Amino acid sequence: MTNSDEIIFKITTWQQAEDDAILVRRKVFIEEQQVPEEIEIDGTDEKFEHIVAYNSQQEAVGTARLNDKGVIGRMAVLEAYRQKGVGKLMLQKLIEFGKAKGIKQFQLGAQIHAVEFYRKSGFEPDGEEFLEAGIRHIPMKYRPIP
Repeated sequence: MTNSDEIIFKITTWQQAEDDAILVRRKVFIEEQQVPEEIEIDGTDEKFEHIVAYNSQQEAVGTARLNDKGVIGRMAVLEAYRQKGVGKLMLQKLIEFGKAKGIKQFQLGAQIHAVEFYRKSGFEPDGEEFLEAGIRHIPMKYRPIP
């Protein structure tokens, strides 16, 4: 990322994050990956804290959510911002936030193509592959890199 493309991260409630998070999730999951809207917008967002990444023009470019049990989900970064460290930083900030709230274990369901991304951030596969919205996933648990 260049200085002109500095990313700001905000962790907040669903009420505050909804419009921006939905914008990113709609583009990534519903439009790109063809996930049905009723699966993507699952009605559980109010049970999570949300992180939203904003570019220097204050446009939402990434999002994810974390519940009080350490479950991370709905992680999405707009295509133009992938491979630029946005997802890695967003995940790190969400884990730091969770640790500060007393969460000791983190888990997620990674799409198969993203396993290496999560592995580089300290997650390891932890279970059998499963289908969600027709997309192959694998459960992963956070095991900090020493």
